Amino acid sequence: MNESKSLKSSPLYEQVADKVARLIQQGTLQTGDRIPSVRQLRSQLGVSVTTVLEAYRLLESEGLVEARPQSGYYVRSQQQDLPPEPSISAPDAIATPVGVGSLVSEILAAARNPEMFPLGASVNSPALLPTLKLNRVLAKIARHADVNSNVYDLPPGNEHVRRRIARRSLTWGGSLTAEEIVTTCGCMESLNLCLKAVAKPGDVIVVESPVFYGFLQILESLGMKALEIPTHPRDGVSLEALDAAIRTHPVKACLLTPTFSNPLGSCMPEENKQQLVEMLAQAQIPLIEDDVSGDLYFDANRPKPAKAFDREGMVLLCSSFSKVLAPGYRLGWTAAGRFQPQVERLKYANTLSNPVLLQLAIAEFLQSGSYDHHLRQLRQAYAIQVQRMSQAVSQFFPKGTKITRPQGGFLLWVELPETVDSLELYRQAMQQNISIVPGPIFSTTQKYQNCIRLNCGYPWSREVEQAVNVLGQLAGAIARTA
Repeated sequence: MNESKSLKSSPLYEQVADKVARLIQQGTLQTGDRIPSVRQLRSQLGVSVTTVLEAYRLLESEGLVEARPQSGYYVRSQQQDLPPEPSISAPDAIATPVGVGSLVSEILAAARNPEMFPLGASVNSPALLPTLKLNRVLAKIARHADVNSNVYDLPPGNEHVRRRIARRSLTWGGSLTAEEIVTTCGCMESLNLCLKAVAKPGDVIVVESPVFYGFLQILESLGMKALEIPTHPRDGVSLEALDAAIRTHPVKACLLTPTFSNPLGSCMPEENKQQLVEMLAQAQIPLIEDDVSGDLYFDANRPKPAKAFDREGMVLLCSSFSKVLAPGYRLGWTAAGRFQPQVERLKYANTLSNPVLLQLAIAEFLQSGSYDHHLRQLRQAYAIQVQRMSQAVSQFFPKGTKITRPQGGFLLWVELPETVDSLELYRQAMQQNISIVPGPIFSTTQKYQNCIRLNCGYPWSREVEQAVNVLGQLAGAIARTA
């Protein structure tokens, strides 16, 4: 029987929308699932394309589904079903020497253990990366490369890959040139070089709070002090608090992640980024901007980095391909503005050069158009995984839990009830072969004792859901016995 004949009432598009809505309400279609395409549903129900489009627009207006560019419609996370968001952080307004090394080393060792379920370190699932395609590109490059591929590629690095990186700046309204790019061994080297270029041991460096523990490791190794600034889980660092800090402390530089920060996933509105750049330029304070997750946005358009508003060369933009394409290739880069000469000298003294063949392989991958296709798939996967993780935390974790609402990246910040010690939860999770990252390592003063960061970099599965269930049970038990 033609199903369109069973849809008796008018208008027809409302009946189609109701049918899809019931599948969502019954759990047949879950958060993050791709709903049938317009053509599929038209064929199944025997209705017109216009009817299906009107039905999907109605579902979108009701907040049940969302359209993703060049991908289709997906079941949207129902925000009312999620726990509330954490409040803006309130760190101590003091510049503090950094000492996080031993605990971070222990946690990173757990991340390397193949027996541990990887809900801790911010790493991608290898299944989401185009490794075989990239390997074929590398093999082709190696077969046809001449003797110049086996030389020191001195700073600023390989021209071909720098030109491709510069062209990528067009995606956020930038106009970088190859001459403005310096290649590095991952983003961590970029950040190291840029900090050395603008500051010295003992200097005060502004960071977000909570702050990525990798930043704290860098500051510790360089003998610099960290000044944590209150940070909102959606809108990023508080500009009011930052303004007060640079008026009352001898701030030498700011080390921030305005777009999809680690661990909060916050993204500063563009007007805030512009104000941030102008405020720091007026005070002649360099901004070292980590944009390593900038391409992992869930909305239709890529957020602009703070660098897009830089008119005086005071923003040192740092990024890499580690989170999106090839962590093993260790190709990062920086556009260091007026500090580029210092960065190039430091790169020469630090690691001299990057492997030529790996740079050429990524340059070819970027030029072929495969990168944009890969990014679209990766963003879709992460959006689904973050939604699924959020729903699972809502389902399994104890009452009083709060979670962030990241609109990009693949990390989720979880604030547990105050009676839950995240270090104890970390130890108990380790005994269950589950790795997580406890909150205290995201602060110089070991704040965030009841917080954890979860990695959403692996495709959702029964195993992931079971691991989150176990974590929730452990957290609930700790809360009850506190």
